[in-house]
Amino acid sequence: MKRIVLFLATNIAVMLVLSVVLNLLGANRFLTANGLNIPTLLVFSAVVGFTGSIISLLMSKPMAKWSTGAQIITGNEGPTERWLVSTVQQLAQKAGIGMPEVAIYQGEPNAFATGAFKNSSLVAVSTGLLQSMNKDEVEAVLGHEVAHVANGDMITLTLIQGVVNTFVVFFARIVGYFVDKVVLKNERDGVGIGFYVASMVAEIVFGILASIIVAWFSRQREFRADAGAAKLLGSPQPMVRALARLGGVEAGALPQSMAASGISGRPGWMSLFSSHPPIEERIAALQGSR
Repeated sequence: MKRIVLFLATNIAVMLVLSVVLNLLGANRFLTANGLNIPTLLVFSAVVGFTGSIISLLMSKPMAKWSTGAQIITGNEGPTERWLVSTVQQLAQKAGIGMPEVAIYQGEPNAFATGAFKNSSLVAVSTGLLQSMNKDEVEAVLGHEVAHVANGDMITLTLIQGVVNTFVVFFARIVGYFVDKVVLKNERDGVGIGFYVASMVAEIVFGILASIIVAWFSRQREFRADAGAAKLLGSPQPMVRALARLGGVEAGALPQSMAASGISGRPGWMSLFSSHPPIEERIAALQGSR
């Protein structure tokens, strides 16, 4: 539950901060003497919604390195590092993308890929993953992460988040105006404190509900990345074995900004908010029974 709350709070906080800053700069011109200017409100909402998601995308690589403590490797550090870099290079060539940066971080079994552009990405694996899997399974995990990059998943999720954020901000302002003018019966020109309080509360509530949509898209991209790994390796079996092994160990927790980019998540009772499908469903999809 704490992981989900932190994940949602991060995204919502960005929108709230942007909203406040734009209001202070006088960008809230959707508020007129005659009520809400809907077209202007929609533009305002899009600026807030997309700016936050794009900033997060552009900062994804440095934030990932900082939050996980991932160390970039060149292949000269030892045989394991050399094999990792060589394997990622081969997979990237097959996928038709530029060579990603390769990194290792301390932690339980997990991995992730991130980056704003296909030809400037980062693929990282944990020490726990390297210790618990054989080379075929690690290669499958690397294929999964390279497939994420090749599919443009980071950009797609950013755009989806931007669209969702736009509507969250838009409808939150409408709710705020309704509360201020109808519920609190503010008959003065302009809006009162009720508008701002109700807007912020509605933004938080709508943001939580909207995250269900984003999580659903995230789960679909996991199936595509699994299939992409199978295609890159020429067989689904290494990915099936890797997933089966992950299902038998506790997947390492990632920072909230990276949770949707990992190879595995922790399914819980709030499955609607999960960024990853259950391991069993992913294996069934690879085996053609889903």
